[in-house]
Amino acid sequence: MPIEKTQLYREISQQAVALVEDESDLIANLANISALLWMHLHDINWSGFYLLKGNELVLGPFQGKPACVRIPLGKGVCGTAAAEEKPQLVMDVHQFDGHIACDAASNSEVVIPFYLKGKLAGVLDIDSPSLARFDEQDLQGLQSLMHQLEEHLE
Repeated sequence: MPIEKTQLYREISQQAVALVEDESDLIANLANISALLWMHLHDINWSGFYLLKGNELVLGPFQGKPACVRIPLGKGVCGTAAAEEKPQLVMDVHQFDGHIACDAASNSEVVIPFYLKGKLAGVLDIDSPSLARFDEQDLQGLQSLMHQLEEHLE
């Protein structure tokens, strides 16, 4: 019997906090978080981070195929999430105006902005080859995860 999503994200959050609480290096921590998500979430083909540098997002630690290295703010799902500082839950990326296809196999996506010292630092991006793979429970679980991690990542 599959684990309930609320419980899944609770367990991922506990493991993620344990991984990062004694480590101060941001890149090492983001690498472990992307690997943890890759390990626990089914039906995904990319899990990782883009970091805000000036007016663009730059590829950070991830799991999956090679990805777009730079995304301008306001462009694509990640750039929109960063520019608006709002999570994006996209059931069909092909219907998202301005979608950037880093991996043609991706069909749905969830993106969560995260903050360090109260300022936007980047986004968590997770893609799936399935349409409508992510729902409100995923969105809430990932937002909660990143909120819990933000204090440890600083």
